[in-house]
Amino acid sequence: MKLRGSMAALLTFFVLTSLAVAQGGMNALTTEPYVPRLGDIMNAIQFRHMKLWFAGKARNWDLAAYELRQLESGLMEAATLYPGIPATNVTRMTDPAQALADAIEAKDSRRFAKAVGEFTGGCNACHQSIGRSFIVMRVPTESPFSNQVFPPPAKP
Repeated sequence: MKLRGSMAALLTFFVLTSLAVAQGGMNALTTEPYVPRLGDIMNAIQFRHMKLWFAGKARNWDLAAYELRQLESGLMEAATLYPGIPATNVTRMTDPAQALADAIEAKDSRRFAKAVGEFTGGCNACHQSIGRSFIVMRVPTESPFSNQVFPPPAKP
């Protein structure tokens, strides 16, 4: 029994240490800060792009605004962590992102759909300019998120 308690304590120590390291942004094997791979950042952005679309399509403007903020944060993170990405590629996304924000604020589905198309085009232009033209984005057609409700909750 004493061994089992010691093992549990040791396991708890390693789990808590790993969590502290992860939350502190440090790599557990070194003292270097953790830097996510560009592909991982872009995969997160792709998910945000899908969720943004489905939130706007369902007219859940609060969720759409949230997803847009998260998407913009991801783009800024990519530009900050990977200076090889031309700054013009990130700034080129400013106008489409603003058009999206404006459409969301106006709760205008037609403007939103147009802005998502323009934003998606900006993604593809960036991919082409950095030699990744094989990565082609499009406005989503089906939701892979069967575990999330996109229509806004009913008002009481």
